[in-house]
Amino acid sequence: MIGTRDRRQAIELIDEAVAAGARKAHACAALGLSLRTVQRWTRDGAASGDRRPSAERPSPPNALSDAERGAVLAVCNCPEHASLAPSQIVPRLADQGIYLASESTFYRVLRAADAQHRRGRAKAPRAPVAPPSHTADGPNQVWCWDITYLPGPVRGMFFYLYLILDLYSRKIVGWEVYERESAAHAAVLVQRTVLAEGGIGRPLVLHADNGSPQKGSTLMATLDRLGVAPSYSRARVSDDNAYPEALFRTLKYRPAYPVGGFADLADTRAWVLAFVRWYNGEHRHSALRFVTPEQRHTGADAAILAHRRALYAQARAARPERWSGATRDWTPPGPVTLNPAGASAQPRAQAA
Repeated sequence: MIGTRDRRQAIELIDEAVAAGARKAHACAALGLSLRTVQRWTRDGAASGDRRPSAERPSPPNALSDAERGAVLAVCNCPEHASLAPSQIVPRLADQGIYLASESTFYRVLRAADAQHRRGRAKAPRAPVAPPSHTADGPNQVWCWDITYLPGPVRGMFFYLYLILDLYSRKIVGWEVYERESAAHAAVLVQRTVLAEGGIGRPLVLHADNGSPQKGSTLMATLDRLGVAPSYSRARVSDDNAYPEALFRTLKYRPAYPVGGFADLADTRAWVLAFVRWYNGEHRHSALRFVTPEQRHTGADAAILAHRRALYAQARAARPERWSGATRDWTPPGPVTLNPAGASAQPRAQAA
């Protein structure tokens, strides 16, 4: 490691050699230095100090002495101040007519002594937990479910739509409307849906939020009896259950949605039934290459997309001058992952 004084002496010798007619590169080489190194040293017209992190540097003249740093640590660790941060300690010392150092210096001394940690009895913040992730490469492997409010005939009155969505096909496999939220209602709906989809004895994950209906003992007992594995979002993070949330937006922005409220429970159930039939059987879902959830659920989407791909190939062969690149991608979408991790993760669910 070359100190600042040695650098300046080397630069002076090189300047003398250049003034005598020597080439600067040869003068640098005679001292065992490269021309690029000397240029870096002489940047801005003066020799710069060693900027490597490991370089030894003299202490600034205004630095605290060892005794002063010890006094700061002693004050911070005394019983009176052990549970206080420096932002609280410094003003209290000032009230007593004591000045040891600035608040920022207090923090700096504590960090250097590895004492800048949470003070008092408060628990340290928990490390972030990754959301549960599940991948479905076929129907009836991962279901997501949630409850949404539907407005009633008067302000403040609501009906509750329980809805179960298949992650792979986006098909609504189960739904019901009730007048209240209850784990017992959820248990009935889940059991009925598992039986309707032939899910007995097959591995199935049911993902939900952390509400009381989703985690009630009645529902948990039903899931255990049916062999369904429960999965839950992180607390207060609705994005972990994004697919039902996106579907609820599609539902509530339908042109026929009664923004003024539903007349009664029967009217609500009739409207939701019509929506489910439209969504499953008629709606072309953008995330499914514009096939319906029912077609994706039954596997009919492969033939439909193959027909579209052949049609586009035929159209391109007939008029190739109209095509500047590849035809539209009609390849069936692959597996779907709930809460994928990593930079290459799929985007969040979007409203269809």
